[in-house]
Amino acid sequence: MWGGRFAGGFAEIMERINASIDVDRRFHDQDITASQAHAEMLVQQGIISQEDGAAIREGLEKVRHEIESGAFSFSAALEDIHMNVEARLTELIGAPAGRLHTARSRNDQVATDFRLWVRDALDALDGAVKDLQAALLDHAEAEAGTVMPGYTHLQAAQPVTFGHHMLAYVEMLGRDRGRLADCRRRLNESPLGAAALAGTSFPIDRGRTAQALGFDRPMANSLDAVSDRDFALEFLSAAAILSVHLSRFAEEMVLWCSDGFRFIALSDAFTTGSSIMPQKKNPDAAELVRGKSGRVIGDLNALLIVLKGLPLTYGKDMQEDKEPVFDAADTVMLCVTAMTGMVRDMRPNRDALREATAAGYLTATDLADWLVRVLGLPFREAHHITGSIVARAEALGQALADLPLAEMQAIEPRITAEVQSVLSVDSSVASRTSEGGTAPERVLAAAAMARQRFL
Repeated sequence: MWGGRFAGGFAEIMERINASIDVDRRFHDQDITASQAHAEMLVQQGIISQEDGAAIREGLEKVRHEIESGAFSFSAALEDIHMNVEARLTELIGAPAGRLHTARSRNDQVATDFRLWVRDALDALDGAVKDLQAALLDHAEAEAGTVMPGYTHLQAAQPVTFGHHMLAYVEMLGRDRGRLADCRRRLNESPLGAAALAGTSFPIDRGRTAQALGFDRPMANSLDAVSDRDFALEFLSAAAILSVHLSRFAEEMVLWCSDGFRFIALSDAFTTGSSIMPQKKNPDAAELVRGKSGRVIGDLNALLIVLKGLPLTYGKDMQEDKEPVFDAADTVMLCVTAMTGMVRDMRPNRDALREATAAGYLTATDLADWLVRVLGLPFREAHHITGSIVARAEALGQALADLPLAEMQAIEPRITAEVQSVLSVDSSVASRTSEGGTAPERVLAAAAMARQRFL
């Protein structure tokens, strides 16, 4: 590969640290596709002959088949996927293989292959997140009227519905898909033809190869083309944020499956037992989704550190760009798929969800709002009065809806029996009809709109 510049061979440890074939073999398909587009452009521009171009195209297709069938023998001595493919192509077609690398470098070659791979990963991940949204929307519609406590500080705060809670994650995932789409849009420029860093003196047509590979345009600057890894960082950033969302939901699933909540049940398909405690049924799939988010966050951090001090253009450090991206892509896809399975598997315990709304004086805000709306009190005064009424109810061990009217009137004489109309959990939920609110009619409307927006 190095021609006449080097007379000796690698030290064994140099070969080990220098080789990347065990990692970058994953984008063999993208490498072959990009090479075929490059060869076709060289033919069209009269840089290589049609005969050589045909031999290269057919030979690369044979290499692709060998790799996909498992018959290909990868060599660490050839460093990377690019040289492994080219060496095998040379064995198959001879001298014409040596013309393939005309007007390109491994620098623009790997940048192109990597973008193609990440683009495919983005498309696959977007489809998986879309499936998760669909599973959540099914629950949102089925449980639009199922009351449950809404929490702040993990303390019961106000009544909401289970369907409304599911829609919150639909929205989070919608933003995740927006980030994936933004990343795809920005990465969709072709580095091919930038060569090592300065472009090439051959009369190439970069627009032709960009179009052939589905890119929107060639990258505008050859230095930037070979050195940019923003697309990898953006992918990792989007994957990390998505993983955080999955982890938050997984944590709720773990809580909801616990004896203290029993809000949902997961079947044997997504739980495990204990080696010593026969009664245990652990939500391990959710716990693993929660735990694996740390790997994806770590992958983002790893690549940021690799890139932070690199001058233009290419440094061998950038060989370390692919492993965190591959790991994050695998991990987040596994977690999204597992979460989709859990969502489709989980069964809400409607009785437990409703029973939990009896604690915590969840309709206190409804009482304060009634004092403002009916008695015309400033909200801060209404808030103070309601707090005193809650304290009295707590002292008597009674729910707000069961507190005698006389007890309330002892604190605020103008309260009438009409106040009972706002103190039930169902009336509270039904009253939250503001846009984005938890009223069942709003949940159903929001779910229908979400289906149009996301599915």
